[in-house]
Amino acid sequence: MKLSDAELEGMIAAGENERCEFKGQLKNDKDDVYRDICAFSNDLASSGEPGYVFVGIQKDGTPSGVPITENDMSGIADMKYSGHVLPWPAMTVQRRRLFGGDVAVIRVEPHPHPPVRYGGRVCIRVDQTRRIASPVEEVRLAERRRSGDLPYVLRPAVGAEISDLDLEFCEQAYVPAAISREVLEANERTLHQKLASLRVITPDAALPTIGGLLLVGLDPAVHVPGARVDFVRFDGMDRAGNARAQHTLSTGLLRVFELVETLLPLYIDVRSAPGDGLRRVDTPAYPEWALREYIFNGIIHRNYDSTSAAVRVDWYDDRVEITSPGGLYGHVTKDNFKHMNDYRNELLAVAARTMGWVEKLGQGIARAERLLRENGNPDPEYAFDAEYVLVTVRSARA
Repeated sequence: MKLSDAELEGMIAAGENERCEFKGQLKNDKDDVYRDICAFSNDLASSGEPGYVFVGIQKDGTPSGVPITENDMSGIADMKYSGHVLPWPAMTVQRRRLFGGDVAVIRVEPHPHPPVRYGGRVCIRVDQTRRIASPVEEVRLAERRRSGDLPYVLRPAVGAEISDLDLEFCEQAYVPAAISREVLEANERTLHQKLASLRVITPDAALPTIGGLLLVGLDPAVHVPGARVDFVRFDGMDRAGNARAQHTLSTGLLRVFELVETLLPLYIDVRSAPGDGLRRVDTPAYPEWALREYIFNGIIHRNYDSTSAAVRVDWYDDRVEITSPGGLYGHVTKDNFKHMNDYRNELLAVAARTMGWVEKLGQGIARAERLLRENGNPDPEYAFDAEYVLVTVRSARA
């Protein structure tokens, strides 16, 4: 609900408190704003109420007099999907004129699935103080998820066991990437407690979550039918051709990403032509990064809940077709999919961003299309159905 100027000025007049923070300007306080967004998202007190960050208000409640520019507003809005605060916060930002000065009003809703982290740290707010959560407070935040209507990937994987996870990979790779080194060194939490805080296992450490199995399971398809990628290189222009090579990728997704990155160079033809002087110029049939982006999107955003179909990568002589089970999700439509973000499987998207497989979200398709144009490939083709999303990428030599 949008508050009136009088209501916002009343909040400011009451001073900083558990739900209200002042920042004189954005330029020198951006890290602090991130921390405040994280803390309000965690809502340790379980108030269920939004928190507000007022950029342009000094600690004494008076306007700083610093103009709030369009660049400032754009920078604050970008904080939502920058990947610094994970899972992504539910926040809005408005520019308002309060007490005669420019103010950016950031409203942050309590996140339904805490803990939320900034830079690997769980920030919380107690009265007017923001600090890092203790292990006990992190457990308290994690336990709150039990009472919510959990998305599919956060539900317990009934029938699975903790031993179904690649715990060595978790300990050596995923946990150090997701939780800051200072936090890991500051307390003696067990691996199970760390995985529970990352939503890989349930808060009581009794079972893997479905998302945990998908991310780091040894063989997720045993419990989640369809949790695999079928990669086939056909001779010719259709499936009637001989299958030159076939690969079924059915480990945890973080390992599947590694396998995809290994496979792509094996099947991308490269043509060498004379360049300037004695140099030769290599031109691939496809830019590797663009294919990788479309395949990763198909893996991360697919429907795992109500289908046993795999993500398919069908590679023909003239094109590559990537089929992802499940249609577009949430606010994403065929008209806005290139710039609209919505997440069927937020846990998977967060983990992919954490491990560096995905860059700033919302920009991947635009970059893939640019790389295809620069490489001489035709524009990619998109087909949407209630049951699938199909991307066709044609060879630069088609």
